[in-house]
Amino acid sequence: MREPDMFEVFHRSSDSRARTGRIQTRHGSFDTPVFMPVGTLGSVKAVAPNELEDMGVDILLANTYHLYLRPGHEVIRELGGLHRFMGWNRSILTDSGGFQVYSLATLRTITEDGVVFRSHIDGSEHFIGPETAMEIQAALGSDIVMAFDECVPYPADHDCVASSLRLTTLWARRCRERGTGKGQALFGIVQGGMFPDLRRASVEALLEMDFDGYALGGLSVGENRQTRERVVAETVPLLPEDRPVYLMGVGTPEDIVEAVRLGVDMFDCVMPTRNARNGCLFTSKGRLTIKNARYIRDERPLEEGCTCPTCTRFSRAYLRHLFLSREILAYRLNTIHNLYYYARLMEDIRTAIRDDTLDAFRDRFYAMRQVQDSGTG
Repeated sequence: MREPDMFEVFHRSSDSRARTGRIQTRHGSFDTPVFMPVGTLGSVKAVAPNELEDMGVDILLANTYHLYLRPGHEVIRELGGLHRFMGWNRSILTDSGGFQVYSLATLRTITEDGVVFRSHIDGSEHFIGPETAMEIQAALGSDIVMAFDECVPYPADHDCVASSLRLTTLWARRCRERGTGKGQALFGIVQGGMFPDLRRASVEALLEMDFDGYALGGLSVGENRQTRERVVAETVPLLPEDRPVYLMGVGTPEDIVEAVRLGVDMFDCVMPTRNARNGCLFTSKGRLTIKNARYIRDERPLEEGCTCPTCTRFSRAYLRHLFLSREILAYRLNTIHNLYYYARLMEDIRTAIRDDTLDAFRDRFYAMRQVQDSGTG
C-alpha cells in the first residue's frame, strides 16, 4: 500500500521544471530540493548527528548492503532500529544495495531469484534478493526504502541493458508485493541505461506498480554530463508530478543545479565528505585544494561570509597545516565545511525557485565559479 500524500508541491518554477516541496515521514519532514549526506554505515564520516542537525540536515542516506554485513540488520532491529542505533531522530533513506552488488562484479552471481555474492569484508557467501532487501530494510526501520535493482555498467549495448531491465522490473514487482515495514515509503528505481526506449519502458512498468516515489538509477556510472542530463531531461516528464523524483549518486554542485532545473527533488552523493577527507573544499568560487603551498600563510577563512564552524574560527593556513600533518581534526573541519556548503546551496536553490529567479541564480552561480588554485581565489 502506498503512503498517502507524503509529498506536497509548494511552488513550480516559471522558467524550468524545478519545484519546491515537502516530504513527510514518520520522523519529520524535509523541504525539497534536498541533498542527503551519505552515512553508509550508519554514520556520516567525521561528524556527529547533533552537528548535522545544526547544519539543518533533515534526512540522511544509509546503505542496506553494508549494514546487513556489519553489524547485521537483526542486531540493529534488536537494538531498536537504525534511528535509535545511530542517535538520529530525523528521516533516513536506505539504498537497497543494488549499486553495491553492481560494484562487486567479480564476487557475485546473478539469477532471477537474486544475487549470490561474497562479502568484501571476509569473503563469506551471502544472498540478497528482492524479498531479502525488503526484509533487511524493514528491520533497519528507515523511512524511505528503495526497491532492489540491478545497475549495468557503462557503456553497455541495448540487448545487455534490456536483459538487465527485465530483471530489475521483475524485482521491483516482487518488492512491491513483499511490502514494507509499518510507515515506510517505497521508491521504485528507473533503469534502462542511456537508451530512451528502455527508460520509457521502465517508467511505464513502474507506474503500474504505483510507488511512493521514483528514483533515476544507472547514472553517474561513467557517462559524461551531457549524456546524463539528456537522460534526466527525457525521463522526468514521464513521471507523475505528485511523486518525488530522486537522482541517485549525483553529484557535483553543477550537477545539482542543472538537475533541479530538469525537475529532480532529491540527491545523494559521497562527494562532499569524500572530497573533504582528500583536502578538496567547496566554495562559491569553485573548489579549493587546501594542501597547496599558496595557503601556508593565508589567514582568510575558506570562504568569506560562510557561517560554518570551520570558517568562523579557522584560517586556510591552519587547515592546511592540519591536513598535511594528517590530524584527525582536518577531516572533521573539512567535512563540516563541505556539508554546510551543500546545505546552503540547496537552501539558496529553494529560495530562487520560490522567488522565480532560478535562471538568474544559475547565471550568478556560474559567473562566480573559478579555479581557486589558479591564483584567483
